[in-house]
Amino acid sequence: MKKFDRTSVIGMLLMGAIILYIMYTRPTPEEIQAQEEAKQEQVQEKETPEASTIATPEFTNTVASTDSIGRSQLQNRLGAFAYSGTLPSAREDVTVLKNDVLELEISNKGGHIVKATLLQHKTFDSIPVYLIKDGNSQFNISFSTTDNRNLNTKDLFFEPVLSKNGDNEVLTMRLKVSPTEYLEYRYELKQGDYMLDFGLKSQGLARVFNTGQPMRLQWDFQGMRHAKSIEYENRYTRLTYEYDGGKTDKLGQAGDDDEIVSDLSWMNYRQHFFSSMLLTDTPFKEAKLYSNDLLKNATDADQETEFTKEYKADLLLTPRNGELDYAMNMYYGPTDYKILKEYDRNLGEAMPLGWGIFGFLNKYLVIPFFGFLTGFLPAGIAIILMTIAIKLILSPVQYKQYVSQAKMKVLKPEIAAISEKYKDNAMKKQKETMALYSKAGASPAAGCLPALLQIPVFYALFTFFPSAFGLRGESFLWASDLSSYDEIAKLPFKIPFYGDHISLFPILAAVTIFFSMRLTTGNQAMQQPTQEGMPDMGKMMKYMMYFSPLLMLFFFNNYASGLSLYYFISNLITIGIILVIKKYIIDEDKIKAKIEVKKAKPKKQGRFQKKMAEIMEQAEKQKNAKGK
Repeated sequence: MKKFDRTSVIGMLLMGAIILYIMYTRPTPEEIQAQEEAKQEQVQEKETPEASTIATPEFTNTVASTDSIGRSQLQNRLGAFAYSGTLPSAREDVTVLKNDVLELEISNKGGHIVKATLLQHKTFDSIPVYLIKDGNSQFNISFSTTDNRNLNTKDLFFEPVLSKNGDNEVLTMRLKVSPTEYLEYRYELKQGDYMLDFGLKSQGLARVFNTGQPMRLQWDFQGMRHAKSIEYENRYTRLTYEYDGGKTDKLGQAGDDDEIVSDLSWMNYRQHFFSSMLLTDTPFKEAKLYSNDLLKNATDADQETEFTKEYKADLLLTPRNGELDYAMNMYYGPTDYKILKEYDRNLGEAMPLGWGIFGFLNKYLVIPFFGFLTGFLPAGIAIILMTIAIKLILSPVQYKQYVSQAKMKVLKPEIAAISEKYKDNAMKKQKETMALYSKAGASPAAGCLPALLQIPVFYALFTFFPSAFGLRGESFLWASDLSSYDEIAKLPFKIPFYGDHISLFPILAAVTIFFSMRLTTGNQAMQQPTQEGMPDMGKMMKYMMYFSPLLMLFFFNNYASGLSLYYFISNLITIGIILVIKKYIIDEDKIKAKIEVKKAKPKKQGRFQKKMAEIMEQAEKQKNAKGK
């Protein structure tokens, strides 16, 4: 008999055990059929539309209504809001609201607007104006729950229901805890309107919200570029807001700025000619506002950056009886004073129209008059006609200025004689000069006063043209857009403070301002006597005569061509008025004769003149005493 070694015996025993195990554990025909049916059910579950995908910052998982493990994971993460993740709407779909001027896309995830398109407006490169697109806006409510969870609505899924309210489209987005308990966003878009109603409320969540912890509405936003000159657009991109029962204010124009305000009623993320606003009937008790200039970090190599400024708002929500209920509005549209004032909510203050008298002139004179002209005329012609009208209205003021200059010119020989006679006695010279002015009824200040009266109009128009929405896209002569610069040549390099192009209207305005200042300031400088111990006004005016055109040339090269057109026409008219007044209206011989008549009459000094004479006499005596 053949002998087996120990290893072979063990091997044979193991093989026999394996065979016996396989035979013993082989499934019966009934078990095999049951396994095949279970596999078929799993395939059907993967294909069924009830399966939904949940995406959160920490995990992405497919949860079916019968998947107990998935529901358990949702419950662990979301607590009461796990129900929202089991609904068919728990996926990143969007619902569209649209009228003839505005199209909005609202996402199931977060329930907020992810795309806002202005249908009747284009950017400088002829693409639609998007105020929200590609994640530049995040709208979120941050809150705590009674089971110690901190949640953000931007990470959760809302269920959309689209309906009608008359002719208006209505979209309700509900973040559900159960079929009858939810947090709701309600959007209602009216026909032909940039303003939509927005409601924020909760139902049956008093048991879920931990109102002992602050609930905050957060809106982060990046302003997108729409204009040819992003630097110019950024200059007028600013966060403005209303608070404390009607007060308005704004964050810094350049750099970073932040503010904490009470009782905020609206805020505007202004993007020069377009605005994104949030308004509330119930003011937010506390609002933290923040603005960051994104363009300041751009280098010469990336000036084509997509964004101008970054805005953030952190608003404190105040629950009532454990529930939220806010009636609000959202506005996505033009920064147009005519449109904004129709809402009767003080929204005109969102525009940079100037403060005090400057804003008053713009709101009640300039804007209505320009709107009237553009109602039947092209914008360029309207600017010219408005400029002519303003110059005609101000012509009496200018006439008084030129008369004063003519008087000073007539008195110049006598003033020179006084200066020569008392060249070693400044006090006496000043006293005699003032006496001459008093007798002749002339004063150097009389020429400055009319010029000062024109400053409010000048500044009002300076603030009006850059914010005039009616100029946007309007062409005139070689300017393709009066709200932007009128480029006639592109430079192969960039000049600091000037740019990489040449604009023609600023050049024309600079030339005309030089000649108009030469006709006015130049003559006045020659007639102005130099007082001892005082700066030489003649030299200062001469420097201004050359400095002002250069400032115009550099500063306005990137500005709205409509503003440069206004200054060009205004200076042309000024030159014409000066020449007409000097040649046909003002007769220097008659002025001289009138001055002689006044000088011959005894003139009683007023209290102020007497006081000034006494002060000068005392100063002269003190000087003489020191000299001894």
